[in-house]
Amino acid sequence: MFTEYTYPGTSGSIHIWPSQGVNVNTRTPVSATRQERKQLTRQALLDAALELLEEQSFSSLSLRQVTRAAGIVPTAFYRHFNDMEELGLVLIDESFRTLRTMIRAARADPRTNDHVIRNSVELLVGYVHEHDTHFRFIARERFGGVAALRQAIRVEIRLFTSDLATDLARLPYLERWSTEDLQLLAGLMVNAMVSTAEAILDAPPKNPTAEAEIIATARRQLGMITLGIPQWRSSSVSGPPAAARRGSSI
Repeated sequence: MFTEYTYPGTSGSIHIWPSQGVNVNTRTPVSATRQERKQLTRQALLDAALELLEEQSFSSLSLRQVTRAAGIVPTAFYRHFNDMEELGLVLIDESFRTLRTMIRAARADPRTNDHVIRNSVELLVGYVHEHDTHFRFIARERFGGVAALRQAIRVEIRLFTSDLATDLARLPYLERWSTEDLQLLAGLMVNAMVSTAEAILDAPPKNPTAEAEIIATARRQLGMITLGIPQWRSSSVSGPPAAARRGSSI
């Protein structure tokens, strides 16, 4: 299976074969600008690294492996990245960028307010399927041997947690909760969703029954977490909890 790259504004394209790589300059359209060729080469390096990471950890991945798979000379690598660590950090940013965009789009839709947790789970499951190589990379490197990558992943998960806490704060029965309590609640939910995503990746391929069971388990886990909401007295709330009066519908 190959990846096709098309230059913006041109009809030319090249095919990158994961098993052998290809020199990105051999089929460059004459009309492509220098910046377009540079971007193409940069993306080829990222895709080559991601393909190689299907079989090994980032700490064992070498610059020469990546450049050979991308079809460029090793010295050309430094025109795009300072070192392998920077390449790994860009992969992490790519892996989370689409998910953050999807979650923020859902948050902007007032129709999703009543079922924000359910929608977040559905978005995450869809993301895992559409970007499974990225998420496998994240799942492996979350506890991997490169400290900078572990830290970057933690930061991204915290950002996702903060986004969810913002969603929760808009719910009428949580609007008076303290920021700290909302962050704690969102953290519990995000941890459950991350575990769900990892379970989906480990599930037998093309087995909808297994995936349905994983999703059902995730919803039960989130349901158990939300059971405590009516009884929890947030530090910023006085009197009976609002959720106890109105009921929780997450």
